[in-house]
Amino acid sequence: MNIKSIKSQFPIFEKKINGNSLVYLDSANSSQKPRAVINRLSHFYENEFSNVGRSVHSLAVTATNRFEESRDIIKNFLNAKHREEIIFTKGATESINLVASSYGDKFMKEGDEIILTELEHHSNYVPWHYLRDKKGAVIKFAKLNENLEIKTDEIKKLITNKTKMIALTHISNVTGGISPLEEIIDLANSKKIPVLIDGTQGAPHLKLDMQKIGCDFYVISCHKMYGPNGLGILYGKKKWLDLLPPYQGGGGMIDEVKKETITFAETPTKFEAGTMQTAEVVAMGEAVKFIESIGLKKILDHENQVLNYALERLKKNNSIKLIGNPENKASVLSFTIKGIHPHDIATILDEDGVAIRAGHHCCQILHEKIGVSATARASLGIYNDKDDIDVLDSSIKKCRKVFNI
Repeated sequence: MNIKSIKSQFPIFEKKINGNSLVYLDSANSSQKPRAVINRLSHFYENEFSNVGRSVHSLAVTATNRFEESRDIIKNFLNAKHREEIIFTKGATESINLVASSYGDKFMKEGDEIILTELEHHSNYVPWHYLRDKKGAVIKFAKLNENLEIKTDEIKKLITNKTKMIALTHISNVTGGISPLEEIIDLANSKKIPVLIDGTQGAPHLKLDMQKIGCDFYVISCHKMYGPNGLGILYGKKKWLDLLPPYQGGGGMIDEVKKETITFAETPTKFEAGTMQTAEVVAMGEAVKFIESIGLKKILDHENQVLNYALERLKKNNSIKLIGNPENKASVLSFTIKGIHPHDIATILDEDGVAIRAGHHCCQILHEKIGVSATARASLGIYNDKDDIDVLDSSIKKCRKVFNI
């Protein structure tokens, strides 16, 4: 695979940071965008723009067709059974809020239980916390082992006849650990408990097959998989989406409105209230085409090679403490350096053009567990190679010199 050729498709890498070539190691936060996605966004606004699902003039028909074509592209990408199982939202956060609100309103009562894990991003905790406050639900956290992995037995211990939802991450945005989804979902299915997967880190890196994974809900953040900002995808089994009430009310999601009664549209339209992000949806279809043009297996193989090289290099640096040691790991490396705050690490690396994230990564429960308030995090995308890791390693050594460590 020619990474230089792939990298050349991302205009951002023509930019210099403090006089240095950009080494972008913050894709778990948000990935950069290939020219094809940027151009598709511009082309839509310049040539095809209109609102969808309302007017019958030529532009509106074209825009609606492009919007629905993207739904089909994503349906095939996820191997969903029905195109109606693809819902467009403002982001993965809204997707989880949609499920927590709609499922909670219809199916949960006081004392019912939700199982999460200690790995969860705030986006897969706070919406369930709202449900806890609103309905008197109970949240249980599956504990991690010494390698900061979630094991199926820890989920099994928490299941009771009051368990109404299991929600967990596919890939941790702190440790890179890959959850044993199929084991957990098989367990949940045997107990008839629905499962929601936070796939914000899973979707950019792993082959997704909803028939094989078997979860009830899977959420995606488009800006993390080379697509546009302000757009998320909720995959939900049609049997659930048909049962759930709408999450938001407004134009577009209704069937008939009278002074006394309102009836709603069918799935998926009933969950897509108001003016949709049409250009972003169309551009997301292009992002999926970009990923498929390379091939997810090739992407995963390449990222694993770079990840293993990074682990080898960083483990030789005795001043670095890597966070977590999961057996199955994807392209995230969080670390600390004794005596240097992660924000200072990130600032010094930026001087060399190296972009990482520093902070709690919206995972304060996990950081409390490991006893630190923040970590530094380098995360990989398709455009990274071993040369980027060499620059990262060199810049980390520079941090030590600056702080005399």
